[in-house]
Amino acid sequence: MRVAGVVLAVSLTFAGQAPAQDQQTLADIRQELTVLHVEVQRLKREFSTTGSPTPSTAGGTVLERVDAIESELQRLTRLTEQLNARIDRVVADGSNRVGDLEFRLCELEPACDISKLSQGTTLGGDVPVTPAATPQPSQPQTELAVGERAEFDSATQALEAGDYAKAADLFTQFDASYPGSPLAAEAHLKRGKALDGLGDTREAARAYLASFTGDGSGPFSAEALYKLGSALGRLGQTSQACVTLGEVSVRFPSAASVADAHREMASLGCS
Repeated sequence: MRVAGVVLAVSLTFAGQAPAQDQQTLADIRQELTVLHVEVQRLKREFSTTGSPTPSTAGGTVLERVDAIESELQRLTRLTEQLNARIDRVVADGSNRVGDLEFRLCELEPACDISKLSQGTTLGGDVPVTPAATPQPSQPQTELAVGERAEFDSATQALEAGDYAKAADLFTQFDASYPGSPLAAEAHLKRGKALDGLGDTREAARAYLASFTGDGSGPFSAEALYKLGSALGRLGQTSQACVTLGEVSVRFPSAASVADAHREMASLGCS
């Protein structure tokens, strides 16, 4: 795929120009896999019970006991939904990290052909296909953790106010606090804009790349790809910039960023 070549070219560009301490060895990547395995094992312990449930339903009238049972069921349902949302996020984040590590391991192996890497399996195994439940319009499709939206909005307000240093810090904290968040792609994109505002073009490009690779077909992917190409051009990587900018119209022909990408290509003299 052409876009895979773009991501590969950008990854190799960063790998070739990053400081020495950013270069990862095979041992570093294996260590990351070990850490990830420990995190998965800790997640599995969430399914272990800590004792016998002791709901208090004794005493009172029949109606009071029924109310107590109903209240306990509601509490357990809420806990189950929260755990399900958390596990889904950990699985998504873990799967993305494993895929990234496999890609980097392949780069270190001379005999490995990156173009033949297949899509990795979902962390924990494939999710079984079950009949779709009846849609409930009143319930949100994606649940956010407590405080997640508030922290995202706070970082966005700092960006809009022109406080780029604060915005970059807040979006970095957001990514660390909520890995695999539904808002991750937008958060990376806005972090890139904040870093651009600070004049840190290289780190801004990394943020745009994280936004695009995290969700290559979402509502922010076209802008992230355009911003990445523009940043590469400012870094002097004209060839990679032209390829990246050219992919915007190929993958997102109706996006507003197509016109911006064409103007940037003209200014770079892309053929």
